[in-house]
Amino acid sequence: MTIEVTAVSGQLGAAIARVLVARGETVIGLARTPEKVTDLKIEIRPGDYANLAQLEVSLAGVDRLLLVSGNGDPAARIDQHRTVIEAARAAGVQRIVYTSVQGAETGTAFSPVVDSNRQTEADIRNSGMDWVIGRNGIYIEPDIEYIDSYRKAGEIANCAGKGRCGYTTRGELAVAYAHMLTEPQHVGQTYNLHGTPITQAELAEYMNQAFGTDMVFRPMSVEDYRANRVAELGDFIGTVIAGIYEGIRKGAVDNPSQFEQAAGRPHIGWQTYFESLKA
Repeated sequence: MTIEVTAVSGQLGAAIARVLVARGETVIGLARTPEKVTDLKIEIRPGDYANLAQLEVSLAGVDRLLLVSGNGDPAARIDQHRTVIEAARAAGVQRIVYTSVQGAETGTAFSPVVDSNRQTEADIRNSGMDWVIGRNGIYIEPDIEYIDSYRKAGEIANCAGKGRCGYTTRGELAVAYAHMLTEPQHVGQTYNLHGTPITQAELAEYMNQAFGTDMVFRPMSVEDYRANRVAELGDFIGTVIAGIYEGIRKGAVDNPSQFEQAAGRPHIGWQTYFESLKA
């Protein structure tokens, strides 16, 4: 069995490829710019989501495909994913596994991204191939990487309010997707993939324990947080991030998790995770 993983130049795709290799699977990586992938000991093929002819060649001989959701404009992303699906079907791929996302499907600035993922989910279900869909929780790593800024401010400030967030890590997702790609019982399933949901106040306390800080959570209005993020990150990214946290506020990522069903073991607990950071 040959498994191809898209977007291996990114962190999630690379993590999934590494777990599959460690399990003894035959893995091929797909990347829009293959020469940028230098740290994976696997074959790398070109994979531009908008290039059907290229994808058909790059998918030749592949039995199962892990499609990492693109990160471009939501409307363009739908057509790009359809191109990958078409190429996979033409190449004889038997199973396609898709990394979708949780979030508010209406009413936030992140909703167009969620909606585009839901359309790709529908396209995959209708593709004629075996399929499995994972709906990722929110990555916790960006908060960890932001620790210096949080420490300087003495706080975590956003518009999530008291909403609980189903966080996850790329490492945990990689384990789940490796199982979803290789085991038969997952075909036709859609899984929410995250750990125990926590509030921003709980996140601040976990980070205090790990990093020796004394931070608090300060709630902001959606409007003020959007303005804050746009000022630092630009209109598109800043607005989308504000939409993610507005979704947390609305309970859109406080969902039942099927991580254990997908991965064959429970998601790492947050106490354990943050203790590992401290160590």
